[in-house]
Amino acid sequence: MTDTTFDYIVIGGGTAGALLCNRLTQQKQKRTLLIEAGRKDDYHWIHIPVGYLYCIGNPRTDWLYNTEPDAGLNGRSLRYPRGKTLGGCSSINGMIYMRGQARDYDQWAALTGDDEWRWDKVLPAFKKHEDYYLGADDLHGTGGEWRVEKQRLRWDILDAFAEAAVQAGVPHSTDFNRGTNEGVGYFQVNQKNGWRWNTAKAFLRPACYGRPNFEMWVNAHVTKLIVETQPDGSQRCTGVEVWDGHQMVTAHATQEVILSGGSIGSPQILQLSGIGPAELLRQHDIPVVAELPGVGANLQDHLQIRAVFKIDGAPTLNVLASSMLGKAKIGLEYLMKRSGPMSMAPSQLGAFTRSSPAYEWPNLEYHVQPLSLDAFGEPLHAFPAFTASVCNLNPTSRGTVRIKTPRWQDAPAIAPNYLSTEEDRKVAADSLRVTRNIVAQPALARYKPQEWKPGVQYQSDDELARLAGDIATTIFHPVGTTRMGADSDPMAVLDSRLRLRDGRGGFIAGLRVVDAGAMPTITSGNTNSPTLMMAEKAAAWIRAAA
Repeated sequence: MTDTTFDYIVIGGGTAGALLCNRLTQQKQKRTLLIEAGRKDDYHWIHIPVGYLYCIGNPRTDWLYNTEPDAGLNGRSLRYPRGKTLGGCSSINGMIYMRGQARDYDQWAALTGDDEWRWDKVLPAFKKHEDYYLGADDLHGTGGEWRVEKQRLRWDILDAFAEAAVQAGVPHSTDFNRGTNEGVGYFQVNQKNGWRWNTAKAFLRPACYGRPNFEMWVNAHVTKLIVETQPDGSQRCTGVEVWDGHQMVTAHATQEVILSGGSIGSPQILQLSGIGPAELLRQHDIPVVAELPGVGANLQDHLQIRAVFKIDGAPTLNVLASSMLGKAKIGLEYLMKRSGPMSMAPSQLGAFTRSSPAYEWPNLEYHVQPLSLDAFGEPLHAFPAFTASVCNLNPTSRGTVRIKTPRWQDAPAIAPNYLSTEEDRKVAADSLRVTRNIVAQPALARYKPQEWKPGVQYQSDDELARLAGDIATTIFHPVGTTRMGADSDPMAVLDSRLRLRDGRGGFIAGLRVVDAGAMPTITSGNTNSPTLMMAEKAAAWIRAAA
């Protein structure tokens, strides 16, 4: 760390940060520093698809956050995994490639007043880094760094669930990424030849590692942004303070600092730097650099309700993994073919449909799995079963991320406020009815499904909504905590080009936030690849500004 002056500093080597470094270091005359609080992605379980079981809840790869007790969850607190390693959440997530719906991006364009976020304008950014296994067409790209493949397994019980969904009125789909994701089918995944394909492998290695204008600090924690007042009274971010594990180091940026710490990390760093709600900052004796009440507000997440059904007559992972012989077969298949349960994404079958005819678009997403357990991290059940998890794609509940102390070592308070609106409680109740309707179709009858959880005794709206509070959990899609928006939006932290506002009608020069926190509204599906798309667009804007 002898030379600590760079053109660009990227904070966070996760989903957005890895792509940004790849694109920025293509400018040979510009030097880029990547600062990652976690370690390198050299832990073997990161790269084996089923290894998420050993990465989530592991301090080697997870920040180990927990939410505050949540009234909507009847006072429960949830484990809240976030990736703490190169690749970030792409190193521990479900590997599902999902763009969302075209209307998501058209809504962003309307909220920001910038047509650059319309579906037809973001599609080229998705395609630019995509390497689609079926080849290029009007909606998919090939030759990019982000590999998208078909899953390397199938299950009889999942095929039957898909057939039942079709019988219940959900159309069959072979591709959820064409602007509308309505339908049922197997998810496409970010894997390569049976291995997890995270953003560190895709964008940092080997490209950035071989470039002399790239430097990376790992196990290095950004504690504060350095914001200086310029002679004309404006403000500029000129660098960062970093704890390298032994001492505090200052790194300087002559062009831009790009904050890509994620929906939890980025608002925390901003608040610790004096950028955020003034009342919160003063509460912790932090000098107010920029009063931005939207920093840490607008937290949105997908809350899944897991319904478990016992079955007869079909293999599931519960039974297959219940013996040493079964486990040996699973391991041997992966060793020989890179297929089978060890190549499994956490969810294999997906479905997008409506909770009621009142919705013009699919507002529910299913993650269906040939297994069941009481809670994530708990042992599989001893009986054959499948799980149909359903989430509200467009929740109206909003939460917060707020520092608890002025110490960078202390985790912030994460309060999602799940099920805090009447609409969300109604969608939760209706979604369980949709699940029951699918399972009651003839295609599943031969497996004699029995609702083991939540239980058929729950029927009314109030019962089902209260039940959702008892059993629902996150699918790990937090977004929105540093949202972009129009100049007229007092809660917008960023403008449409992801530049940070100063709370006085201008900007803090040299500072952008590029991660899922910038989303004004959550996308209608898994959020990893939309974050990559945002980074792709941001990289082009940053290079153009230089």
